[in-house]
Amino acid sequence: MSKVVITAKVEDAKKWEEGFRTHAELFKRQTCASPIDISINENNEVALIFEVSDLETYMKLLDSEGPSAMANDGVIKETVKIFVMDKEFHL
Repeated sequence: MSKVVITAKVEDAKKWEEGFRTHAELFKRQTCASPIDISINENNEVALIFEVSDLETYMKLLDSEGPSAMANDGVIKETVKIFVMDKEFHL
């Protein structure tokens, strides 16, 4: 299972979250596991953690269908950052 972290600034956090929660079918096709972790701060910045079983499929659909979904939800495109977690630290 791969972990992907996405951060972005959104125009309106409430509108963004309502839109984000309508994309369940896309997330299923992206091989996302449930739950998806969500954090929203007072500056309309969001952070998401996805666990995916097929990283290639996830990224392909993120590239092809993600921009439209993000624009519809009010994501400010130039603020999007994507991190594929590739290291671990064990205590």
